[in-house]
Amino acid sequence: MVGLDATTIHRAGASLARTVPRGIADPGLRAGGLLASQLAGDKRVIVERNLRRVHGTSLRGKALDRAVAKTFEAYARYYLDSFRLPDLDARTIDEGFDYFGFEHIVDALERGVGPMLVLPHLGGWEWAAFWLTKLHGIKVTAVVEPLEPPELYEWFLSFRESLGMDVVAVGPEAGPAILEAINTGRVVCLLSDRIVADAAAVAVDFFGERTLLPAGPATIALRTGAPILPTAVYFRDGRHYADCRPPLDTSRQGRFRADVSRITQDMAREFERFITLAPEQWHVLQPNWPSDFRALGRPLPERYEGVTGERSDAT
Repeated sequence: MVGLDATTIHRAGASLARTVPRGIADPGLRAGGLLASQLAGDKRVIVERNLRRVHGTSLRGKALDRAVAKTFEAYARYYLDSFRLPDLDARTIDEGFDYFGFEHIVDALERGVGPMLVLPHLGGWEWAAFWLTKLHGIKVTAVVEPLEPPELYEWFLSFRESLGMDVVAVGPEAGPAILEAINTGRVVCLLSDRIVADAAAVAVDFFGERTLLPAGPATIALRTGAPILPTAVYFRDGRHYADCRPPLDTSRQGRFRADVSRITQDMAREFERFITLAPEQWHVLQPNWPSDFRALGRPLPERYEGVTGERSDAT
């Protein structure tokens, strides 16, 4: 039998998500999360390590197994809820959404500046982006990871654009697109809790270990004056909940590079706060710390050389 390619699988998943009743989908998500947690290989190792970064090394045995299964269930829910968005009207979107801190976005837009929403890979951010475009007519530019194969990226690009977003891949075109969005009063969404492609990075302390996070948000904020708003979107009691925090302090206080490091470290602390509230909804499945590569038996990428300060219990 000929194997299905990734694009076909995602198309089929999107079609299924729009037709399966919620009462059937939810048990399916739980069963799928359990199955995926048992078959995920290296991704399971990373999920375990991430959960123990939050809960501590005392999380083990059956409690760890349940937490891992919940993480994969939440990841599947992200796709299910996102794929259902195009069929939902504005009222349904609003009724399924709670939020805190929307005034920080409004304040920036009223000043004519597009704010940068920096987010961890938590819950389902696309629901919030659709809420901004559908309910408030706020234009959103999202910077996303380039996917392979290219056909899969093009399919996701078309899907996200159908939600009213402008989408640009991390790479040479991202910087100019972000600057244009800021200057034209668009909201910019940046998933920023891990390094993607060859993006500029800075070393930070993140959950007790030294690693790299993107330097782009801090660099752009210092050069443009655009505010950085740490934001997270959670699943909660069958609904979505967004928390938009006050802007980070992006004032110039020293050398440019030192300011970039300081602001990015502040961003990491906000991410720790968000993730600690719902660690099973954090779907970073790739190695994100130097110790992760060693735990998987993989060579350490060159960019991580010299990033030290690992936790003694991170193995």
